[in-house]
Amino acid sequence: MTQQRNLILIGPMGAGKSTIGRQVSSLLHYEFVDSDHEIEDRSGADIPWIFDVEGEEGFRKRESAMIDELTLRTHIVLATGGGAVMREDNRRIIEARGIVVYLKATVEQQLARTARDQNRPLLQTDNPREVLTELMALRDPLYNDIADYVVETDQGGVKDVASRIVSLVSDDL
Repeated sequence: MTQQRNLILIGPMGAGKSTIGRQVSSLLHYEFVDSDHEIEDRSGADIPWIFDVEGEEGFRKRESAMIDELTLRTHIVLATGGGAVMREDNRRIIEARGIVVYLKATVEQQLARTARDQNRPLLQTDNPREVLTELMALRDPLYNDIADYVVETDQGGVKDVASRIVSLVSDDL
């Protein structure tokens, strides 16, 4: 195949999409792009502010436009936001424009990795465990539905997981 395909990372918040994505992009010599960071950079506002002012729906509209734009590039590793799969258009675009890897993390892992992160509007609640559990119940079937590969992120460090992903997808890119 002459065209370089994209690698798109999906999964819940705290699964390691950004951290692992950077490592994978380095191994593949691809550009790393994080859709949430792109939204923040272009809007000049952080995600909690966007949620406060525009609501989740406003943020999701921005996210959909960003995913559509970014996936038109080639030769990228794209880390998507955890909720990107909630919109059917996003799922269709993600599935069509890249190799999709679902980084799967337990709720325990997510709690540990997001405990001190104030940049996660959906977790600014008295019971983040309940929120993460409910989100996983809603989103896990959607992640699985569009994933070409599912990789558990609780085994091995970032470099190990990244190497596993590169091994899995190298024939597809």
